[in-house]
Amino acid sequence: MNTITLIGMPGSGKSTVGVLLAKALGKDFIDTDLILQQRYGALLQDILDRMGLEAFLDAEADAIRSLTPASCVISPGGSCVCRAAAMEHLNTLGPVIYLRLTLDTLTQRLDNIQTRGIAMSPGQTLKELYEYRAPLYERYADMTVTSDGQTLEQTVSAVLLALQHFKKE
Repeated sequence: MNTITLIGMPGSGKSTVGVLLAKALGKDFIDTDLILQQRYGALLQDILDRMGLEAFLDAEADAIRSLTPASCVISPGGSCVCRAAAMEHLNTLGPVIYLRLTLDTLTQRLDNIQTRGIAMSPGQTLKELYEYRAPLYERYADMTVTSDGQTLEQTVSAVLLALQHFKKE
């Protein structure tokens, strides 16, 4: 089990949990949002505004498909599930874990939805985005860890426990 990918909505804790998980496992950490920002020399919101939603999703998928890590924890953008090719690639690298939150918790965590670089259609609400993506996260995940009401340490512990019991087919 060399590479582990954390998926979930923006604000689900993928990056923060990912760093802590990587430290706990002695692995490197990759945040694909940072890769996109480096490639395009701009913040995610600026890239999204400049490219438009569909081109942004394609660029994100290209960045994900370019990854060939040996042993790491990957935190892709929350919209990675919008491109099957990106998720198929991540699934070949190792287990994919969905960090699930309720919409209420997500709404409390995301106060910067307009500037955070969240891949949403114009006029789309957070509720609509959540309802669209949640089934995709479930489809692509090998396992799910619910992080509602947990500290970061508790979420990391829950991920480590799930990994102990996981066998990739």
